[in-house]
Amino acid sequence: MLTITGNGRLTRKPELRETTSGAKVTTVAIASSRRGSDDDPIYVDLVLWDVQAAFAAAHLVKGQMVTFSGRLEPRQWTDRDGNTRTSIEVQSVELEYGAKPRGAGAPDPAEEVPAS
Repeated sequence: MLTITGNGRLTRKPELRETTSGAKVTTVAIASSRRGSDDDPIYVDLVLWDVQAAFAAAHLVKGQMVTFSGRLEPRQWTDRDGNTRTSIEVQSVELEYGAKPRGAGAPDPAEEVPAS
C-alpha cells in the first residue's frame, strides 16, 4: 500500500452520494501545483467515505485549500464506448481544511473533519 500526503484547492463543491449498500461517499477533485512553480497543476481525485463524506459535502466549497493523506488505489471502469479505463484515486485517511476563498464565508473554527 502506498500512502500519499498533499494539498491543493477544491475544483468544485463536493456532492454527497450513496452506494447501493448505503455507504455515504463523495469524490473531491483537487488541483495542486508545486510551490513557486508555473507548471500546470496536477489534478487528484480524493475519495471520502461516511462521516468524512458528509462533512465535506456540508462544509467544503470550491476553491478551498485542503491537506490530505491517504492510500493510492487504482479504479477501473468502462466508458461509454465500452473501453476499460483506469484511474488512480486517493482513498482518504485524513483531511484538514484551510480558509475558504473570499466571498465563501469564514470557516467555523469549532468544526473538525472527523477521521475515518
